[in-house]
Amino acid sequence: MRKLTGLPAGPGIALGSAFIYSRGIPHVERSHIDNVNLEFDKLESALRQAEIDLKALTEQASQAVGKAESKIFEAQIAMLRDPELLKRVQDSVKEQEVNIGFAWQEAIQFFAETLRKVDDEYLAARAADVEEVGQRVLALLLGQPLHLRKPEAPSIILADELTPADTILIDRANVLAFCTQGGGPTSHVAILSKAQGVPCIVGLGAELATIENGTFLVVDGNKGEILVDPDIPTKNEYESKAEGQMNLQQVAIKNALLPAETSDRKKIEVVANVGSYKDAAEAPGYGAEGIGLLRTEFLYMERDTLPDEEEQYQAYSEILEVFGKLPVVLRTSDIGGDKELPYLDLVKESNPFLGVRGLRLALAHPDKLLRPQLRAALRAGNGHDLRVMFPMVAALTEIRQARKIMEACQAELVRERKPIGAKLQVGIMIEVPSAALMADIFAPEVDFFSIGTNDLTQYTLAADRTNSQLAYLTSAFSPAVLRLIQNVIIQAHKYGKWVGLCGELAGEPLAIPILIGLGLDEFSMNPPAIPMAKQIIRGLTVPECQELADEILKLESGEAVKAYVGEKMSKIIGF
Repeated sequence: MRKLTGLPAGPGIALGSAFIYSRGIPHVERSHIDNVNLEFDKLESALRQAEIDLKALTEQASQAVGKAESKIFEAQIAMLRDPELLKRVQDSVKEQEVNIGFAWQEAIQFFAETLRKVDDEYLAARAADVEEVGQRVLALLLGQPLHLRKPEAPSIILADELTPADTILIDRANVLAFCTQGGGPTSHVAILSKAQGVPCIVGLGAELATIENGTFLVVDGNKGEILVDPDIPTKNEYESKAEGQMNLQQVAIKNALLPAETSDRKKIEVVANVGSYKDAAEAPGYGAEGIGLLRTEFLYMERDTLPDEEEQYQAYSEILEVFGKLPVVLRTSDIGGDKELPYLDLVKESNPFLGVRGLRLALAHPDKLLRPQLRAALRAGNGHDLRVMFPMVAALTEIRQARKIMEACQAELVRERKPIGAKLQVGIMIEVPSAALMADIFAPEVDFFSIGTNDLTQYTLAADRTNSQLAYLTSAFSPAVLRLIQNVIIQAHKYGKWVGLCGELAGEPLAIPILIGLGLDEFSMNPPAIPMAKQIIRGLTVPECQELADEILKLESGEAVKAYVGEKMSKIIGF
């Protein structure tokens, strides 16, 4: 038996045979052509069919894993008509009189290689999207199928890398786990596998290619380990663990609508992160007791103009109707960083994640962004428990500017005799270390904090969370991050303010007892994670969680924290 170690990207345990997944990558030889227009007609036909196929994939992904994750394919549709790409292809055909397939192939390679040369992990990931779009169109030009071998029985899928289409198109019934040589915890396969509830390990390296087809494997997605040809005792041990986790998940789903209350009667609020009406409509079925993060970017993306006040009002009203009197926390537009809006004509920044994004951008364009959104939210909140929070806050002046604009919007709506929400709570996201450290100064200015651990982790540890080479650093279990969370909660509670957490950490089973021990009031997570989170909470007591939190803050690394919690809480958490 040997062990391969990668990065855990989707929790769970799987046992089964390895299946080496291979994709058909078309290749076109250069040839001379006489009719340029005929070549352009071929390309147009292939682009139209590719768009049809990608729209079908978008719908399929939306049904399988949710609207937010399906936007991967919407982005690929936009790539099909990229003007720079098409101009390069057309110029090659005209000037060199080469066949359209060769010109397309060369252009795709050029753009993918250009993106990979940029010192930015996010753009490198987009290079993979460019290549997938290119191969799809190339296959259509050649009349060849894009995908080759697929598993015909439940298998553990091994691959160099898996595209979003691969992850969605492989029959879910035949997937026990995904394991890839490359990628990071925020890669497409990681996002989609987690949404589907499939164990996943990424970043396993070249050694993964040494595993032969049909080899029996144990995949531990919780630890990021593959055991190759395990002995009988090890196999039996993991079969027992897998069965225990499955039973726990079934119980959790059955009890999803029960309250999240520790065994010593401490009520914990468990709510949902949503990014569309569809997500919101599904969340109550998972046991969500409200929305802790309503991402409003869905109204701004994949369009040519800004949404006006009325469109936003209608969208927010529909979502609020789903939850009635339950709390809904609306985050104002978190644009910038990796979310660009071409119609805003934003200035290009060398480091957009440390640039004009979130509330900074909204304050820079208050009439275009902040005022219409706040007016829409205030109107939609009438009769509901709507709460508004501002993202990417780093300074007290930003809070005061935003609140001043909100008060002006409230006064305007009152003068216009338009009903608005009463006693609207206003909060901020804690995503920047300065905000976490200044929580005692910020707390009197707001009604609540919501901690965004995804950004807080990368900014605290100076490590890009999309960079697979730094994955060992980008763990929200780092004692440095947990100490910041502790400070935020302590300072907020001094002023009688509540604290939620809406980053990925909230839905991590191992993190739940830690966060309860630190005093967190609200857990907000992707809806499918809610049943298990509530089940785990019901098996805990506050004193044991407090004792656990005290101990882990003394540890020296995120790995040590996870190992310690796993050992202490294995029976409750299930692994």
